[in-house]
Amino acid sequence: MTNKYMYFVANWKMYGNKNSLNTLDKVIKFSKSKEIKKGRLIYCPPYTLLSSFCKKFQNCLIDIGAQNCHESSEYGAHTGFVNSKMIKNIGANYVIIGHSENRNKGETDKIINQKIKSAINAKLKVIFCIGENLKEKRSGKTKSVLSKQIKYGLDKIKIKTNLFIAYEPVWSIGTGKILKPSELNQIVKFIKNKFKKKSPQILYGGSVNTSNINNLKNIEGLNGFLIGGASQNAKNFIDIVKKTYN
Repeated sequence: MTNKYMYFVANWKMYGNKNSLNTLDKVIKFSKSKEIKKGRLIYCPPYTLLSSFCKKFQNCLIDIGAQNCHESSEYGAHTGFVNSKMIKNIGANYVIIGHSENRNKGETDKIINQKIKSAINAKLKVIFCIGENLKEKRSGKTKSVLSKQIKYGLDKIKIKTNLFIAYEPVWSIGTGKILKPSELNQIVKFIKNKFKKKSPQILYGGSVNTSNINNLKNIEGLNGFLIGGASQNAKNFIDIVKKTYN
């Protein structure tokens, strides 16, 4: 059981269509109940559903975020992309940046840094993803990888009040494998110690589900979860939230 204010971010990735909206009624009802007094639910659907989700959730305390944004703050000739201004204009308040699935496709620390600056300028709250792959973990390079991602991803960014850091070990995403609580405790503490002043909120992502949430919810310094596959099922998502507070 935890009494902390926690964030539950549902990353739907490239899943969902208009019919998916019908599955959200249970979540809306749950968000209005007394069962979630100290928490915030945030849905990050594909771009195609952002507007529909904003309308669906307009009368409840569920927030909306995008899964990425273009690094340019200006409108322009960038076919197939969406920038932070567009995301904010449609009604979303959050954006995920630096997810490993995008890093693996060539997204560099420099580009991530530009995206974060653009998002902050658009008054979006940034969920900045960091994490090591399996080879880096086995080589004992986890902390050096995280240090590099934080240093260059947040280069020359002074305002960090609208920033969340989501630690997502790449080897854990979708595999069902997670760190031992003692190891995760050390990583969360390490990340927080990278900041001289107040640390950003720290989230954990990587195979978060109803089976392992009891091992994760009491990690000291952890402020919530970035949830992938399990968030696409309303019952599973609600159960994760319930188990966090029970």
